Amino acid sequence: MPDNVTFDVYGDHGNPPRRNLSAQALNILRRAILSGRLAPGERLVEERLSADLGMSRVPIREAIKQLLAEGLAVPAEGSSGGRGARVVQVGKEEAQDLIEVRAVLEGLNAKLAARRQDPETIARIRALLARGAAAAASAPREELARLNAAFHDLLAVAGANRALAELMRPLRERTELVFRRNGTARAATDWKEHAAILEAVAEGDEELAALLAARHVHRAAKDAMQG
Repeated sequence: MPDNVTFDVYGDHGNPPRRNLSAQALNILRRAILSGRLAPGERLVEERLSADLGMSRVPIREAIKQLLAEGLAVPAEGSSGGRGARVVQVGKEEAQDLIEVRAVLEGLNAKLAARRQDPETIARIRALLARGAAAAASAPREELARLNAAFHDLLAVAGANRALAELMRPLRERTELVFRRNGTARAATDWKEHAAILEAVAEGDEELAALLAARHVHRAAKDAMQG
């Protein structure tokens, strides 16, 4: 792990965590992977992570097991006892498979959101769109990734299908490892496409919402793969 990688164990407010240590460790490591602070292929060394996070190795080990289950980590080659792990590296073929599935499911979710037309959630997404569009020009990559994830999370709320949301959460996280290659270059385009999806949802146009959501995934992926 690079020497300048740091972890905020207690979150934004410096307060002790309420959740158990395993869940806390999982949340911190997941954010570090999705933001790129833990790089693809990097070894997840229990001893070092334990020191960095100020925890015993037990919650770190449990968190790594969950990352393996979610596909954000893979067993490390040459590890003994099956306990070694590294951050997943998403290859081109795997990325294409993930994108195909995500595009279909994002389209379905947008279609359901347009059918439901929940005014409260739509208003929340509009407010987020304003923040995202303003941040696109100058915000750091990690902030843009957080806002982008928030948009898709709220769109899942608008779709109001729990089974679909549960399927999409780990899929979104794995595909974010692909989309992160776009960096900040595509941010303004992303938010324009988000805005178009929301307008179709607000107008109740199910087919257009589905088309725009699926197209958004494919276009972002194409730019990432070519980058």
